[in-house]
Amino acid sequence: MGQQCWRLLMEEAHRRRLICLQRMEETEAAVYRALAVKQTDEENKSILQQIAADEERHSGVLAELTGVKVGPSRFKVFWHLLVARLLGLTFAVKMMERVETEAAAEYRDLGLDELAKEEDEHELMLVGLLKEQRLEYLGSIVLGMSDALIELTGALAGLTFAFRDLRLIALAGLITGISAAFSMGASEYLSTRSEQKETSPLKAALFTWFAYLMTVMLLIIPYLLLTPSSPPLFGAPPYVQALGYTFVTGIIIVASFNFYVSVIQEESFKRRFGEMVAILAVVSLISYTIGLLLRGWLGI
Repeated sequence: MGQQCWRLLMEEAHRRRLICLQRMEETEAAVYRALAVKQTDEENKSILQQIAADEERHSGVLAELTGVKVGPSRFKVFWHLLVARLLGLTFAVKMMERVETEAAAEYRDLGLDELAKEEDEHELMLVGLLKEQRLEYLGSIVLGMSDALIELTGALAGLTFAFRDLRLIALAGLITGISAAFSMGASEYLSTRSEQKETSPLKAALFTWFAYLMTVMLLIIPYLLLTPSSPPLFGAPPYVQALGYTFVTGIIIVASFNFYVSVIQEESFKRRFGEMVAILAVVSLISYTIGLLLRGWLGI
């Protein structure tokens, strides 16, 4: 009797795992169908429709095993579509495929090797065929953002300990950052045009300029929000607090963007993030030292 109960429990657990996978397949089929409807690129639309059909077929196979029909998770469908709208089609699809990788392992554990193979190979191949314009200019965005982070964070560290005045630091940082944004945009335009790439030199320049300028604004904000009368925090005066907030902002930008790039390019997030933070720390330390030396030398 005990063995029979145990067997029934195991069968029920097995069935519940299959139902979870079935719901996942239905959810992703719904997402891919909705994404396909929104596509103006016929090739992308065809790829998304093909993936949706694969997901529906997988759900049908699972339905035969479970004996029930399940619907998609409406919340997850809404969430994936929102991510696609905000962060792009490729990012949203690759995030879903990360879940699919775990599903492939689950399929193998359940003895459904054919479904696991399709999850690993066929759909990943189709995802690799997707085209998205913003990704053609990802290098330009990375260039603008990374240069702004490294150059301006270092400059603000030097200016902070040289001037020790919030408004003066903000003014110098904005002049430096805005001028550098236009300079970087012009350099990217000339570089792209001289290399005769398929991408538009003007669009590459605009992406670089915009990424640089937005990063500058985010890094300067702490110096504009704090005032000389702001209370000391842990004994640190307002200008030091502003620099600390700027460092935190820089790390958040680095983490967010490197996570995005690591998903798109399927690279290691930890390695990219660690490299960038290390560069920021070294450049800021050098600039801080230079600021102190110049302050003493000029007698400011």
